Amino acid sequence: MIPIPSAFSPSYAKARVKFLEAAAAAGTRIESHNHPLPGREGEVLAMDVALDAAATGSPGERLLIVSSACHGVEGFCGSGVQVFALHDAEWRAKARDAGVDVLYIHALNPWGFSHIRRVTNENVDLNRNFHDFSRPLPVNEGYRRVHPLLLPETWPPNEANRAAAQDFIAREGLAVWQAAISGGQHEYPGGLFFGGTAPTWSNRTLREVLARHAGACREVAWIDLHTGLGPGGVGERIYAGRDDRATEARARRWWGEQVTSIYDGSSTSALLTGLMWESIHDAAPQARYTGIAMEYGTEPITEVLEALRGDHWLALHPEAPPELANAIHARMLRAFYTDTDAWKGQIVSQARQALFQAVEGLAA
Repeated sequence: MIPIPSAFSPSYAKARVKFLEAAAAAGTRIESHNHPLPGREGEVLAMDVALDAAATGSPGERLLIVSSACHGVEGFCGSGVQVFALHDAEWRAKARDAGVDVLYIHALNPWGFSHIRRVTNENVDLNRNFHDFSRPLPVNEGYRRVHPLLLPETWPPNEANRAAAQDFIAREGLAVWQAAISGGQHEYPGGLFFGGTAPTWSNRTLREVLARHAGACREVAWIDLHTGLGPGGVGERIYAGRDDRATEARARRWWGEQVTSIYDGSSTSALLTGLMWESIHDAAPQARYTGIAMEYGTEPITEVLEALRGDHWLALHPEAPPELANAIHARMLRAFYTDTDAWKGQIVSQARQALFQAVEGLAA
């Protein structure tokens, strides 16, 4: 085991090195899927995969997936959890003795991780991108209403724009504002929470990884690591699966009654579509699947949404002065990563508990 702070990194490039070194030291089977574009520092980008195969039981039948950086900038947190877990001998022995393989998927969206953005290089929210694009896509009427307010001509927004946004929130409530913005939309390619009109590189690559590693499994669990919602340092366990009472009840048996759901309104997350976990049913239709998203709080939701507005404004205005661009990037990082030892300790301790619980659930 290593000191918790040392598992975290200040950049994607350093996080990738730490992950690959930890995976190699643990003797895992490593594969890398290179992204077609370079990173912010010109570095190679990749979705890296490490399989920690069980030494007992029936290898390949029971699989736990632990993934990071679905939303790129959230990888600063998720990568730290993965690196720590690979150095955690007690945790690895627990999984091995239970006959559970652990598949670490590092940087689902490496471009966003490197560029300190939540979206992919296609400006797509990866966790709204898992649709059947041969069918009509959902329409977000709420987003149509707020889109004109979200990306003003200048940044920071002028007084008129701020007043209009505050008036909307005062009139209809913060929950309506959040749901309208974050629910996902497919009409405004430059807008926030754009779900895309075709599968992204990350979508296609993840499906290849899951087909290879989960295709023959009987039981699959998935813990997807996120940040940006809820009280600082608190890891909300959000049920990540279909609107099915039996599966949701199993998630609560494994991870506790505190598991929340987007279907009954108990989660800090709005009701969403095109979610990433849908891909496991295509890759492993025979498997019984149980999953959660670990959603760690950072800043208040109003600050997180403002950081995202600035980030998208900057993407539409590359001519912005360097000092403004740097301030926007710094605000994005703060909104999704609290760089303190106390916060990191909270993150790892809660993730570690969820990992042990997942293995116990799979073994049972």
